[in-house]
Amino acid sequence: MGIIAKQSIQGTIVTYLGVAVGFVTTFFVLTRFLTTEEIGLARVLVDAATLFIGLAQLGTSSSIIRFYPYFKSHEQGIESKNEHGFFFWTLIIPLLGFAIFTAIYCACYTPLSQWFGEKSPLFVEYYYMVLPMAFFMLYQTVFETNANVRMHIVIPRAVRELITRIGLLIVYMLYAFDAVNIDGFVVALCGVYALAMLCNIIYLFSLGQVSLRPDWQFLREHTKLVKQYLMYTGFLIVSAVASVLAPTLSSFFITAEMGLNYTGIFAIATYIAVMVSIPYRSVVAIASPQLATAIKESNQRETTHLMQQVSSTLLLIGGMILCAIWLNIDLIFHILPNGDTYAAARQVVLMLGTSQLIIAVCSFTSSALNYSRFYAFSLLFSFILTISSILLNNLLIPHFGMEGAAISNLVAYAIYFMLIVLTVRLTLKTPTFTRQHLKIIFLIILILNLNFLWLKYMPINNIWFSSIVRTIILIGGGCVVAWFKNLSPEINQQLRSLAER
Repeated sequence: MGIIAKQSIQGTIVTYLGVAVGFVTTFFVLTRFLTTEEIGLARVLVDAATLFIGLAQLGTSSSIIRFYPYFKSHEQGIESKNEHGFFFWTLIIPLLGFAIFTAIYCACYTPLSQWFGEKSPLFVEYYYMVLPMAFFMLYQTVFETNANVRMHIVIPRAVRELITRIGLLIVYMLYAFDAVNIDGFVVALCGVYALAMLCNIIYLFSLGQVSLRPDWQFLREHTKLVKQYLMYTGFLIVSAVASVLAPTLSSFFITAEMGLNYTGIFAIATYIAVMVSIPYRSVVAIASPQLATAIKESNQRETTHLMQQVSSTLLLIGGMILCAIWLNIDLIFHILPNGDTYAAARQVVLMLGTSQLIIAVCSFTSSALNYSRFYAFSLLFSFILTISSILLNNLLIPHFGMEGAAISNLVAYAIYFMLIVLTVRLTLKTPTFTRQHLKIIFLIILILNLNFLWLKYMPINNIWFSSIVRTIILIGGGCVVAWFKNLSPEINQQLRSLAER
């Protein structure tokens, strides 16, 4: 866990620097200079591109993590950088997928334009701009994942979290001050992701660990491995329809049923809530290859250790972030330009934040199932997730609006990960949760309830003073309890190491 901890900490620092840039962008540029409709347009374009690449990559990201150890394990004395053409195939397969889904996307223009046209005609106008944005995002992800499995996560993380966010900030500022019109704005958004892709290309090749040369001989000698790769990829192609569609469904339903204005408000609430799961990105990026190797080697002890340690760490950190957000939610909307407009999503933030906490804590367990021979279960559960999301969004959004979308998101993911955790426990004999997790959950609930009682019986009129005092006492007290109760041994160990330095 040493390299995991070190690079995870570095990656998390980079990520939070990106969050700082995103904070400035969201709180002082987007909400001040852009209308809710324009924010909604940017959000739905990115969501559509995200959905597109989730399908078009044909499972490449997960396949890279799962099969990289196998390609490396057959070296037999060959120099270590020889990966038997693995990198070449990680480029070709997504290209094939992009071509296929581009044709499908173009064929769907008429029915989708009818669905979105009444409430969100602006999205229909820029329907085809999703394609170049998706291409750049696709290969940015492919190059990033290739770097991650080689234990290099900091620079790709910096590209994703810093360079991309700074680029988006520049684009928003150019549009805010009329340097570009709406057409130039959308084109510039695509350009940001093109730049990110280019940065990842340059960095990955600078490592000297990849080659564009395919190794046909290796494939002929390991036909069983190739068949496993193709079967796994085929499974991921099908499951991606479900797993990628679910997170973006709410935005599409809100856009179609309520309009881009509400999509913009929901986007701001989502941005606030997503901060809960930020540590997950760095931790899992470096821990996933370790997990794939442990499962490949049938090392149940290491698998269990990784799953429990990663999930407990993410639960504690994510839980504290969720509490901090909710303790300061009124202050957040107070300082937000046009905050009264976005305050309509106050409850949405709490529900989405809880969803993000569940996703952060349980997604590593989901990865364990995907890397195992029982990965087909994920297909079934992904379809359950998608169907429940569609039904719940369709049922609740017309009656409860954005709150309905948030409830749909929370319930669907709770069901999905409950099935995942139970299946991993029964098939891999690997429990995700321990008494340590229950103690952390109790601490989170305690902080939220103490905050409720504080506001009810000890209200303070000054919103700044109230938020600061409650945060220091409740969050600070929670961290002290976590330290002395050793709720996360990994965090305590890292803090001791920093203190010794």
